[in-house]
Amino acid sequence: MLIPTRVRPSELDRLIAAVDPDLRAPLRGRVDLGGTPLSRATLAAARNSIITPRPLPAPPIAARRIAGVPGAPPVSLYVINQGEPGTRRPAILHIHGGGYVLMRADDTFPQLQTIARAHDCVIVTVDYRLAPETRFPGARDDNEAALRWLHREADSLGVDRSRIAVMGESAGGGHAAMLALAARDRGEVSLVAQILVYPMLDDRTGSRRMPRTGIGEIGWTSAQNRFGWGALLGVAAGSSVVPSGAVPARVPDLAGLPPTFIAVGSIDLFVDEDIDYAHRLIDAGVSTDLMVLDGAYHGFDGAVPDAPVTRRFVASRDAALRRAFTPGGWRRG
Repeated sequence: MLIPTRVRPSELDRLIAAVDPDLRAPLRGRVDLGGTPLSRATLAAARNSIITPRPLPAPPIAARRIAGVPGAPPVSLYVINQGEPGTRRPAILHIHGGGYVLMRADDTFPQLQTIARAHDCVIVTVDYRLAPETRFPGARDDNEAALRWLHREADSLGVDRSRIAVMGESAGGGHAAMLALAARDRGEVSLVAQILVYPMLDDRTGSRRMPRTGIGEIGWTSAQNRFGWGALLGVAAGSSVVPSGAVPARVPDLAGLPPTFIAVGSIDLFVDEDIDYAHRLIDAGVSTDLMVLDGAYHGFDGAVPDAPVTRRFVASRDAALRRAFTPGGWRRG
């Protein structure tokens, strides 16, 4: 999702000059590229402004309601491209983006239906509870309940429980990383991969660590990042102490995580934290693919889905999924 930032007319040319030419169309001719920064006062309007796309005719989507973790409410999720009981197809547990405070699972239906069809896989996408109404670990609990359910019900869903990946974009990528860490620590579900698309991994970005000029000015900004992380954590972004397991970049040990694909644009607010996380994964012995797309801003693939840079990204993401779903296709550390 593209949430551009408000800029002065004099800054517009500078911003657009840093953007891949094929990604400039949504930015041209717009002096006011966004609106007010996210806050508790503007959050409801921001949520209401999101236009949910219509799902594709196929593959089918089924709504489900499952039990949450003990002490938590039930979790809503959607199963896309469910298989026949007893079949063994790969699966993706998908977690949507939105800065931890925006969007719903149905905002990504067409994208997920396309992926499910391309890989002949089952996708479960989670309508986790949003912040600030629900702070950490509420959303992680919802996502973990969904992963456990997918693993437990694999036979009835037509899923090969040995080929389950977790995937998310932006805040969904952050949630996917949190979930992969929790799954590693609990040892109940083994993931074949984590597919992290411009993941939101570090609350210190835009608070204790300010981006360089030109980074994070289109798509998702430092101010929005501070709000999203603060809403999730219940403490200010960049605080010296945050809830354990809530910020993937602050987890000291990344060993034992599944093979990882990370993609991020070179002018995305998250570029430095995502590169750093990839380096730490490699140092920990985790098989890692890192893709940095020159001139791409946050949410570029949704803003210009037919651009060459978007097609390159999709091809690389799909190659990572194929490797994950092929036995022996991706070396495990």
